[in-house]
Amino acid sequence: MSALAVAAGGLVSAAVIGAGPARADHCDPAQATASPSASPSASPTAQQRRNRNGQQDQNDQQNQDQNQDQQQDQQVPEEQNTGQQQDDQQTGQQQDDQQTGDQQDQTGQGGGAAVLDPAQDPEAEETASTFSRRGRQTRTPTPSPSASQTQNPDDDATGQPSQSASPTGSASPSASPTATGEHDECLDLGPFVEDFVSIRDVQPVQLDARAGRNGSRGSFVSQCGTNRNGHNNPDNFIVAPGVSNGAHHLHDYVGNLSTDGFSTDESLAAAGTTCRQGDKSTYFWPVLRDRKVDVNTEDPDGNVGQVLRARSVTLQFRGNATSRVVAMPRFIRIITGDAKAATNGTANARAGWSCSGFQNRISPDKYTLCPRGSQVLRILDFPSCWDGQNTDSANHRTHVVFPGQGGACPQGTRAIPALRMTLAYSVPQGPSYAVDAFPEQKHNPVTDHADFANVMPDRLMQFVVSCINRGRRC
Repeated sequence: MSALAVAAGGLVSAAVIGAGPARADHCDPAQATASPSASPSASPTAQQRRNRNGQQDQNDQQNQDQNQDQQQDQQVPEEQNTGQQQDDQQTGQQQDDQQTGDQQDQTGQGGGAAVLDPAQDPEAEETASTFSRRGRQTRTPTPSPSASQTQNPDDDATGQPSQSASPTGSASPSASPTATGEHDECLDLGPFVEDFVSIRDVQPVQLDARAGRNGSRGSFVSQCGTNRNGHNNPDNFIVAPGVSNGAHHLHDYVGNLSTDGFSTDESLAAAGTTCRQGDKSTYFWPVLRDRKVDVNTEDPDGNVGQVLRARSVTLQFRGNATSRVVAMPRFIRIITGDAKAATNGTANARAGWSCSGFQNRISPDKYTLCPRGSQVLRILDFPSCWDGQNTDSANHRTHVVFPGQGGACPQGTRAIPALRMTLAYSVPQGPSYAVDAFPEQKHNPVTDHADFANVMPDRLMQFVVSCINRGRRC
């Protein structure tokens, strides 16, 4: 799957309201009518950024979870193994073909009943401009060309971007208020209505290369829960070690209980875990937020709204289409996607947005709007061709790369178990949710990403390799 190039450009008209503190009720993407390009003046400076207080998100999340958990018993658990994913793809196609005109009217009304998490450890566990109807003043801004911010594609978390042309090679309009002294904090916040797409408008794709005679067809699922314990922080010890708030957006963690910006091999090995079978690996990703709720409104990085905890988290290790896999070394660090793809360009982007029941339709650059009863899915595949020597590299990418189009690893690399994260969410109806992001990325869906560090005991890793190479589902 290859991601399409995406710029943070947008429409030529926008609703502008008077200055004041940004609040999520008028930062709902469904209320926006413009998508200005990234602008240095629209983003907080490094001195303005500060560490988040994750406690507020956790308290608000507990209230939301009580409501969502009441719905869980009404839904049948979804199967999460490899064979079921293939069945789901066929089912999604059948569902798509059978939808009636009435069902078409429900497209974009995502967020049905909650789905139980079969992998969770029991112990761990209106698209329109509506500013005017709110009584707020509206003005039409004057579009003007603006250069996009770019950064070294290998630098995912630190450094200041420099000014250059749009990553797509074309200029994108930037909306600026016509009234001097007035600025809508939400105007530049993102995401925008055009960052969303109905799942029915996403073309079906073949997600995986067909396994050949020498391929490894098995899989292993590490069951680590859904971060029910509320392990969150805005750190990233892989790309910004020793830095607090190095990510400038909040991460959800499962697995290792100690992970933060100061984690080391030794601290990870000594910590507890939410995973079964002694898997102390750390798995983390930026949170998703409900933008209809006024929470975290004073966040300096613009990550406003209530945190949505994934209703299910599937961490599946899979084989290679052309060869057997070898054990990955302990403490190897692997990242997928590019947190700054909106300004870097999409060379390293790896976002995958879908809906339950439609897993054969995956959008690389737009948030998906799902029918009622279908959950938003984030499908994040990790590279799986290891150089055989290093557990990390200067850009955190060259020591482990993706297989080629046919599924074979490049010469000089060997296949290791391929991690696929599948995160399922019940989201508010319409284009009203967003992934946490660096402020200049404007919550662009193409910036979705995730991180992993292997802290499995050697015996467990050997078991994973055996399951995959023998064609078993463990």
